[in-house]
Amino acid sequence: MRFGWRAMSGPMLTVAVTLLALLLDRAVHVPSPAPLFVCIVALAGALAGFAAAMTSAALAVVGAALFFLNHRATSFYAGADLVGLLAVTAFGTAGITGLMRERLLATFAAERQSHALAARLSAALDQVDIGIVLLDTETRAEFINRAFRDYFALPDEMADSKPPFIALMYHGRDTGAFELPEDELGTFIAQRMEMVRVGDARPITIKLRNGEVLRFVCAALPDGGRMLSYTPVTDLVRHTDAPARADYYRSLRDPANRKLIRYLRVAE
Repeated sequence: MRFGWRAMSGPMLTVAVTLLALLLDRAVHVPSPAPLFVCIVALAGALAGFAAAMTSAALAVVGAALFFLNHRATSFYAGADLVGLLAVTAFGTAGITGLMRERLLATFAAERQSHALAARLSAALDQVDIGIVLLDTETRAEFINRAFRDYFALPDEMADSKPPFIALMYHGRDTGAFELPEDELGTFIAQRMEMVRVGDARPITIKLRNGEVLRFVCAALPDGGRMLSYTPVTDLVRHTDAPARADYYRSLRDPANRKLIRYLRVAE
């Protein structure tokens, strides 16, 4: 047991109540301090744990025995019964409160460790150039890393408010982030929403108006959530695209292959 004000408060309070009861009992009739002793034992267990509670319980039993020996209105046998009852109650209270405190402390320590690990992971994901979005089972964004915010000019206030995925898509549409004709944006957003809903893991290439090219992948998580990744592949796509075949490369990004069909017909 560590010696500090928390550890010493229970035993010292028990001794103080015992001495005060003995002194007052010489002048006036004082009721049994046993209930107060039980409360002190519980307080000691909550403040300092099992050892302090047990020490307070032992002192409470001794203090109660001294009180009943000197108490004129209580017979020896009645006092012995009360002391025995107090002993059972006090030590039981000490065990329960002490063990509960140890369990609570262990739970708090585990939570602090979990929060610290989550903070380190968050900081690490903010250092990578891959956009990461974690969605819960209702497709609300629980985490959005710095790369995604930069790619889509997403304000921190919006990102930290846990927006739904549809709000992120509409933000990209409203800010003109996607390199798509305006009449195709609705279909594009609907297709992305459906991919996220079913957990479709097929990679999709997304071109942005600022020249960036991202490879989008949706991964279904065991808890029903989704992890969305936006990997920059600008060097792999932009630098190898032949200008004369730009329509062809755009057609490959069309999930329904409507553009590809039109391109092949024109090529014929």
